[in-house]
Amino acid sequence: MRLLLLLSLLPAGYAAEWKQLFNGKDLTGWKMTGPGRFVLEDGLLKTEGGMGLLVNTTQKIGDATIRVVFKTASEHANSGVYIRMAEIANDPWYGVHNGYEVQIDAAGDEWHCTGALYSLAKVSKRTQKPMGEWNTMEITLRGQKTTVVLNGEQVNEFVGNQPVPERKMWFEPVRGPRPDSGYIGLQNHDGRSTVYFKEVSVKTN
Repeated sequence: MRLLLLLSLLPAGYAAEWKQLFNGKDLTGWKMTGPGRFVLEDGLLKTEGGMGLLVNTTQKIGDATIRVVFKTASEHANSGVYIRMAEIANDPWYGVHNGYEVQIDAAGDEWHCTGALYSLAKVSKRTQKPMGEWNTMEITLRGQKTTVVLNGEQVNEFVGNQPVPERKMWFEPVRGPRPDSGYIGLQNHDGRSTVYFKEVSVKTN
């Protein structure tokens, strides 16, 4: 009852605030697994080394918008944002097979480029900026629906029970439903890829 009263007192047009999940100073609230790693450089998260998964351990996220601001250091730099992971993983491949990976890769095809749900849902357009320029990706979760907006333009919408292509390779995600809410993470893909992140934040819908 008290919560309802407080909500009724909020001004018209009130919107939830963005909560920063990366403080720009250290990896408080995050857990790394795998041979790859994320290092801090000038207040930014930088991918380095081999395959790795950096999981935010502070909360499960559902019915919210996740905002990630990133830039790539080369045309073939590869990374991703994991969503809907049921557990805090100890395996760098956990996010691939047990969550969805929202791809970061300007060089991939429409099923594997920035904004795609890796091998599950292709992009409708390509809106990634050239290497060295900052991109803003917003991933909105509402129940089983995932919507991806890249640099202000919607590039993907996926519902968990919609048809998907047949799985052909072992490294493609295992098909099947994912939870409405889960942990999120960032991927370090390989030693040749360098991607910088300056913001990871969430806002409840």
